[in-house]
Amino acid sequence: MTTTAEPQTGQQPQDTVIPPWQAATAGLLAAVAALVAAELIAALVGPAQSPITSIGNAVINLAPPVVKDLAVELLGTADKPVLIAGVLLVLAIVAASCGVLAIRRFWWGAGGVALLGLVGLVAALADARASGVAAVLPALVAVVAGVTCLRLLITALRGDAGGRSRDGRRAFLRAAAMVGGSALLGGGLARWLTLRSAAAAAPRAVGLPAADRPLSPVPQGTALRVAGLAPLVTPNADFYRIDTALGTPTTPIDEWRLTIRGMVDNPMKLTYDQLLGYELIEADITLACVSNEIGGYLVGNARWLGVRLADVLADARVQPRADQLVGRSTDGFTAGSPLETVLDGRDSMIAIGMNGEPLPAEHGFPARIVVPGLYGYVSATKWLAELELTTFDAFDAYWVPRGWAEKAPIKTQSRIDVPRRGATVDAGAVAVAGVAWAPSRGIAAVEIQVDDGPWQQARLSAPLSRDSWRQWVYEWPATEGEHELRVRATDETGEVQTDRIAPPRPDGASGWHTIPVTVRAA
Repeated sequence: MTTTAEPQTGQQPQDTVIPPWQAATAGLLAAVAALVAAELIAALVGPAQSPITSIGNAVINLAPPVVKDLAVELLGTADKPVLIAGVLLVLAIVAASCGVLAIRRFWWGAGGVALLGLVGLVAALADARASGVAAVLPALVAVVAGVTCLRLLITALRGDAGGRSRDGRRAFLRAAAMVGGSALLGGGLARWLTLRSAAAAAPRAVGLPAADRPLSPVPQGTALRVAGLAPLVTPNADFYRIDTALGTPTTPIDEWRLTIRGMVDNPMKLTYDQLLGYELIEADITLACVSNEIGGYLVGNARWLGVRLADVLADARVQPRADQLVGRSTDGFTAGSPLETVLDGRDSMIAIGMNGEPLPAEHGFPARIVVPGLYGYVSATKWLAELELTTFDAFDAYWVPRGWAEKAPIKTQSRIDVPRRGATVDAGAVAVAGVAWAPSRGIAAVEIQVDDGPWQQARLSAPLSRDSWRQWVYEWPATEGEHELRVRATDETGEVQTDRIAPPRPDGASGWHTIPVTVRAA
């Protein structure tokens, strides 16, 4: 298929043609120039998200819950890169089509570029991190840059088609090189500005104060030594991350503020230094994602440093009718916790440190909420910007209208880490080991069942706290053949982990983790 050039005089097209791939290349180059211009303006006027990130966030917000659940199930923590790649692919297809349209009628292609800009503008206006000029200007500049570059490239192509001369081809190459080179320089500048801004807001730029109520170091012998067993304390780099933020929000410490409002008699706005004026505590707490399947790895244990939510809320003077504490992040995400849970004496906190370091950027720097015993989607607001006291009748947090439960305590769970599912082991003594958790209640016992045999007691690691998981190990006298291993835990209230199989939606998965194992003759 070929595309006929349209002379700008409006006369009938000549019988010279422009290959569609060249027109598509012009559209792609124009789109790249538009994106780079938007990125550069966003970096200059901030705070603003990348246009691609804003569109991606809009896709996340508009996607049906079943699509989000499927993405987490199939892709895990790779869901965000895949989404960004998908947005870029769609953009590339549309941009190439705009180039082909522009050869037939320039304003058809220009209209397509303007439509892309409108999509970016709507997404930016819906972005909680940008408003006013920061939301509107990048999209407007992108449209102007995209249409201008498309005009330049299409004009060069038409000149080339008019005679297919060497000079014509050179004109198009010169135009393409000018657009591509400008985009490269602009992209480099935008990247430098973004990195400079991120460096100013990086955790490493902030010292970590000592706790007023420090914990003792993890006692010797607390952790079990079994190859392949999850460590008692999850390293920051290995701690799971599931959230709705495509990028990592960054806020310099001197610009960060925590607003406390709603059903309080004393609304407050705290700086970071004022937050540190409260007593700092440490606590070993296990966090779990409600999307975690039975036997899954969307769970981790860390030593957190922060201030008690109860202390901050006492100064705000919460009104008696309030029953929900809503945490709102800098990117607009909300999580609502039952107020009675937050204030019942557990170590609910505004955390500023994780495993002896300032909060990593991807885990909520400069501050986040940690509430022992609640799944993250109803408690663990990262990049915390606001606390609102309200009621469950008056407000639904982000995930509730999307089909998840309003209140979601973490269920008693256990997992087999070794041997792995489908592993082959030698007959004889085999260490079966894993972790079990019931934050806010604690783990009292773990049992192992081989095939349909009796339940056997596993040996537990010493407890760090009732909010922390415990490791366990069982020395299995393995016999040759095919076997099934399953595990169940009992929390300190005496409740035994249920065998009732339930999916993560709406309030967390349940069931016994069961794996097949092959035992060969020693």
